[in-house]
Amino acid sequence: MKTSSGSIPARVVVVGTLNVDFIWQVRDLPRPGHTVIATAAQREFGGKGANQAVAAARQGAHVALIGAVGDDPEGRAYREHLRREHIDDTGVTGVAGVPTGSAQVVVNAAAENLIVVHAGANGRLDAAAVTAALDRMQPAPGVVVTQLESPLAAAIAALRWAAQHGARSVLNASPVRDDFPWGGQPLDVVVVNEHECAACFGHAPDALTCLAAAERAALLRGKGVRHLIVTQGSEPTLLFSESEMLSVPTHAVQPRDTVGAGDTFAGVLATRLAEGAGWTEALRDANIAAALSTLAPGAQTAMPLRAAIAAVTRRPA
Repeated sequence: MKTSSGSIPARVVVVGTLNVDFIWQVRDLPRPGHTVIATAAQREFGGKGANQAVAAARQGAHVALIGAVGDDPEGRAYREHLRREHIDDTGVTGVAGVPTGSAQVVVNAAAENLIVVHAGANGRLDAAAVTAALDRMQPAPGVVVTQLESPLAAAIAALRWAAQHGARSVLNASPVRDDFPWGGQPLDVVVVNEHECAACFGHAPDALTCLAAAERAALLRGKGVRHLIVTQGSEPTLLFSESEMLSVPTHAVQPRDTVGAGDTFAGVLATRLAEGAGWTEALRDANIAAALSTLAPGAQTAMPLRAAIAAVTRRPA
């Protein structure tokens, strides 16, 4: 599909997880050996890979998703959902005899939660499948996005393919993994929040800003990172590279539900980069999209369309 301006859409490929989330609302969280009665229940489509793909597709990008689902009713429902979102699911493998990934989320009246995740078919996504799916993409994508929720070999295969084929890579280094081989492959863009920044780079965002430029450049080179983006909730988003440091304000809102805000940010950022936007514009729009996604409950259901961001910036969608 084309963007509302009539231009040919940017091409983005997301490699990552697909989960079906079952959410149970309760008054009090269950204790060991206890049973509680849910006051409400709902099913949501989730998984960081699919979340980021939906965020990008709602900006008008041509999005393909590479991942795995089970050959079960949940997997078939997820494929139908992706097609409704105009996402190419030909790279999503159906795994026989393995359930689609799922999460059981129990939330109490104080918004505290318990979460149990089963990787299911997500755990069967391997490097060979990722590379083969990327090789089939015609025309080739401008940006390849991945996270660390998938098997590590699959994420690394996506990043290496991007480096070898001249595509930009966006790694959302979440959840943090101690075994990720920093410096093992060139990384164009890495996106982390303030806690992940400290875990992956050994410095909180404030400490990074205080480093001498040469010291900060050496840190990024050692990790193989060209551009490091740090989100900080309602505080400004930071960009670090060897040659610059940029701070972009967030969009002020009264959040209702922050689930999926980080995935919204990553998907919108990838789209803007694929379109050739500069850093200030790309980060501004990603910040706005993330903020708007917190105004309604749910992850994918709350992700904004391009027109909603344009309304904030007061420019054509």
